[in-house]
Amino acid sequence: MADIFDVIADGTRRDILRLLLDRAAAGERGTSVSYIVHELGASQPTVSKHLKVLREAHLVSVREEGQHRYYSLSAEPLDEVDDWLVPFLGDEDAPQYAGSGLPDSAAHAADVVGRAAASAKYAIENALKKLPGR
Repeated sequence: MADIFDVIADGTRRDILRLLLDRAAAGERGTSVSYIVHELGASQPTVSKHLKVLREAHLVSVREEGQHRYYSLSAEPLDEVDDWLVPFLGDEDAPQYAGSGLPDSAAHAADVVGRAAASAKYAIENALKKLPGR
């Protein structure tokens, strides 16, 4: 399996991940290759090549329906990036629950809820940017 940092180093793959995240936040159960091609303005072979790399890194899953394939984000492998990055963030951005005296399960739950809230905040901000007049 490719190193996760090598996989996300490519801008097109990051664009695909962002697109899949946005579509999932909008309630979509998968995104077709043709939709990704259209949205990114990239060729179908280029998108397919990047989707293969993302699949091999377990960052996307694919659902087949007849001749169509629908891709969805699988963000769990990005936890490795998050774990690596956190020590580089200032104290104000460090996980506030680590060493808080909470049991490990409660600290983990608080971390999961915090991440979900941050993701929801991002999705809402992104949706608001797309509203007319913004």
